[in-house]
Amino acid sequence: MNNLLGHFRLYLLAFALPLLISVCLTPLFRILALRFGHMDRPTDIKRHRAPTPLLGGAAIFAAFTASLLIMRFYTSFPTGTLRDLRLILAGGSVIFALGFIDDMRKPHGLGVKTKFAVQFAVAFFTALCGIRINFIHPDHLAFALSVLWIVGVSNAFNIIDIMDGLSSGQVALAAFGFLLIAFPSEAIYVNFASAALAGAALGFLPYNFSKKYKIFMGDSGSLFCGYVLAVVAMGTRYTAVNPLGVYAPLFILTVPIYDTIFVSVMRLRRGHSPFLASRDHFALRFEKIGFSRRRVVWLASLATLVLSSFAWLMTQVPLAWGVLIAIFLAVEVLLVSVAIAKIKI
Repeated sequence: MNNLLGHFRLYLLAFALPLLISVCLTPLFRILALRFGHMDRPTDIKRHRAPTPLLGGAAIFAAFTASLLIMRFYTSFPTGTLRDLRLILAGGSVIFALGFIDDMRKPHGLGVKTKFAVQFAVAFFTALCGIRINFIHPDHLAFALSVLWIVGVSNAFNIIDIMDGLSSGQVALAAFGFLLIAFPSEAIYVNFASAALAGAALGFLPYNFSKKYKIFMGDSGSLFCGYVLAVVAMGTRYTAVNPLGVYAPLFILTVPIYDTIFVSVMRLRRGHSPFLASRDHFALRFEKIGFSRRRVVWLASLATLVLSSFAWLMTQVPLAWGVLIAIFLAVEVLLVSVAIAKIKI
């Protein structure tokens, strides 16, 4: 019991520290963005009212990185945990830099080929260093799927970043979801990285919602957060009770993954490239039928809370119950997809 309480206090600190750092750094990075003209300007897709500072991702990245470095001096990390955290910071730093350069070159940004080349290189390096899917055989297939998973999830959080609080809110909730499943005895790097990312994202959220002090996290923030969550998702065992537990990460990340697939399918059906921006997002379709943006974000957050609860449940119940949960959620997603597709944009 004392050991469990000790773990809880440690991860609470790992959450609270980046939260505090993010709350303090975000307004400072906002000032820097205003000073140097690093702004996100309205377009046909991004319909915010005025140019908005675009350095929130730097605050999230800095808070996450600083908190793990500080925790390193107060915690006796096992060798494997320290190695994995270093790998996350290394890969995450490259992904953050990629997004930052892309943000700096707005409105056109970097080309799709350049961004994918860097993302696949980082994902390949991450998998090569041992953080990859462990339940699929043969190994070369697991390796390839791990690379695709990292790139796909990273971009999913970038694609869904179209409303205040939507992507960053999903980041915080997903991080809590993975912490819930991993706590207290799974790979320790999962717990620390999840807690730190949740705190860093939550510290940014009030400013993202604010009218007076608004700031966006940009591609640098969304890609970085997506990368960390993709890596975290592969560090936990889900199948101790039943084999269907491997689908838990898909439940936790349903909202961003769903929007990515939905948008891509809708664009392809119209003969458009899935990499070109459009208004096919589920969130914009809900807005079209009268939902306020704040309400859309709260509904998406509620959905992730429910799905994360089901994800945890999937790792705890016998196989028969796991099958029922999977079928129920699959039917719900299908019904929602049919309804959303009928909304005209």
